[in-house]
Amino acid sequence: MTDRQVLMSARGLTKRFGGLAAVNDVSLDLWLGHIHAVIGPNGAGKSTLANLLSGDLLPTSGSITLGEHTITGWTPERISRQGLGRSYQKTNIFSTFTVWDNVRLAAQSRAQPSPFNPLGWLMAATRMQAVNQRAERAIELAGLQDRRHALAGAASHGEQRQLEIAMTLATDPRVLLLDEPLAGMGQAEAERMVQLLLRLKNDHAILLVEHDMDAVFTLADHLTVMVNGQVIANDTPAAVRANDGVQAAYLGEEVGEEH
Repeated sequence: MTDRQVLMSARGLTKRFGGLAAVNDVSLDLWLGHIHAVIGPNGAGKSTLANLLSGDLLPTSGSITLGEHTITGWTPERISRQGLGRSYQKTNIFSTFTVWDNVRLAAQSRAQPSPFNPLGWLMAATRMQAVNQRAERAIELAGLQDRRHALAGAASHGEQRQLEIAMTLATDPRVLLLDEPLAGMGQAEAERMVQLLLRLKNDHAILLVEHDMDAVFTLADHLTVMVNGQVIANDTPAAVRANDGVQAAYLGEEVGEEH
């Protein structure tokens, strides 16, 4: 059994745009070995919450911790180096590069400079053994071994989403924030993504923002439901499924049926 270790926390997190509270007094904990899904209708504040946690937006109030560090107000780059990996709704890859080169570039961002060559000059990237090992492991975890030499832009939509996660894994994160990783996928691609997330779960704390309710109830250990920037439920999937207020506000009566 995985130790119940909190890797990331938010307390009283609020983001206002003028008079609009896009996120209003949200608190949550992300546990090692757990997938914490955030669901809600469009405009509920889910992506804004992810942007606050990753440093892409500064909170109006509230605090965020990552490991032993209070990271409120840190830049995204600094938060990333502290162990946070992030994927976005829109896939971010280098389409003219191969799958391998995309992942190796991500791994290279974590390369430690040599004291004899602090900027890494005059060294071929292919000779960076630690970088290549980290990239290889990320490609294997993401299930892209057979596509390593393919151009990223020629990969299917599902493979591109897998590639984005592989690039994230190459930076050695402990916490993963994944914003709609199953969006636009067919059934077979979605099933592969679900299996990938289940494989990643044991060694990471995962925040999953997702609209695919079948995937959410398959994957999530804990659910936060947001509506209009506020949390209306924060509980186990079974408790959320049975919550009359959640059904009325978002999930609909069909949530009470077995998937």
